Order: sequence, then C-alpha cells, then structure tokens
Amino acid sequence: MIQLQNVSKFFRQGLQKTYVLRNINLEIKEGEFVTIMGPSGAGKSTLLNILGLLEAPSEGEYHFRDMAAHKLTERKKSDLHKHHIGFVFQAYHLIDELTVYENIETPLLYKKIKASERKSMVAEMLDRFQIVAKKDLFPHQLSGGQQQLVGVARAIISKPDLLLADEPTGNLHTRQGEEIMQLFTKLNQEDGITIVQVTHSEKNAQYGDRIIHLSDGWMDSDERLQVMKG
Repeated sequence: MIQLQNVSKFFRQGLQKTYVLRNINLEIKEGEFVTIMGPSGAGKSTLLNILGLLEAPSEGEYHFRDMAAHKLTERKKSDLHKHHIGFVFQAYHLIDELTVYENIETPLLYKKIKASERKSMVAEMLDRFQIVAKKDLFPHQLSGGQQQLVGVARAIISKPDLLLADEPTGNLHTRQGEEIMQLFTKLNQEDGITIVQVTHSEKNAQYGDRIIHLSDGWMDSDERLQVMKG
C-alpha cells in the first residue's frame, strides 16, 4: 500500500539545508498496524504528514497504492484525502461551531453524498461509538475522551483504507486512552483499516504489530512485534 524510497525532508535557511528526515526507506502493507516512535524532534510528525500527503518529500519517492504520490497534483491529493485517508489528531481538531452530528457529517459533505445516505451513515457512527445522546452537543460540552471518539468517527465515516493518528491519546486520561487504542485494534482487525500512529507511549505501541524507531530524522530500527493480537 505504502512505499517510501530514499525519502528526505529538509528546509532551506540561506544556503544551508536543515534535515528533518533523512533517507527513509519504508514499506507498509495493507492491513498493518504500524507505530512510529522516537524522541521529540526525531521527525515523527513530518513522516506522518508525508504519508498523509499533507507535506511533500524534498527528495525521494512516495508510492501510495502504486501511484507516484510525490508527483500528484493538489487536486488528486485532495481526492485521495476524501476517499482513502483518515486523520486523528491529539488536539481533536473538531469544528467548535458544529454539533457532534455535524462534525461527523462533514467529510460526507465534501464527498457530495446524498442527504438520505449521509443521515444513515452518521446514525451508524453515532450508534457504533455509543454517542447518540451527544449528537446535538457542541465540542466544548464534551469530555476529552468523547471529543476524541467524535474525531475517530469523523475520520472513519468515509471508510478510509488508511488511518493516520498523531498522538491520539496524548490529551486523554489512562482509561480513555485505552478505550481509543482498543477501538483502533478493532478498526484494524475487523474493518481491515491500515493504521499508522505516532506515539511516545510504549504501552500504546504494543497494540500494533510493528514499531518504527526514528532518531534525528534517521530510521533507527523496524521492529516486528511477535505477540499475536486478538
């Protein structure tokens, strides 16, 4: 599904290049649950942004579903976002002026899905995440865990092939964090969604089946976890 070949990311300061990522070679197969770990400044979020087509590599090639993603037009990238990629952020990124229902519905509006179908799809998400009673509330009326549930529901309502999560439990209490990670495991195992998460948490990393370690922009190791999930 994903293939990075000699991918680097740098920023120019005068004649100097400041590297954030260096020579990353990585393959992620469909259905994998991959964790990216490393200290602050290691390049984790930049790598996730490249995978999500939010940033372009400075060097190297990125192939997504056999497409040369590094060569795509902005319009084609936007289409891939709508149909294939979901994002979950640490800061939730919900729209304050919209209700829970409207936040979850937003990706379907971008896809121009008919009103009757939208209603059915949102109802299914509300039911699945057990937040039917919250549908008319606004983000500020929800707990952090509830906001993140809405964020996950919004990310997967379009049935993406790839879910990218940047510190998805960073602002949550331990129990709320465990619920989100168990939800990710279910999405991965039962729905077949490929998941790539960035986390500092060793515990959260164990939910996946592979850990990529970054350090100073370099890929230090690619560790496959032996424990079978289930």
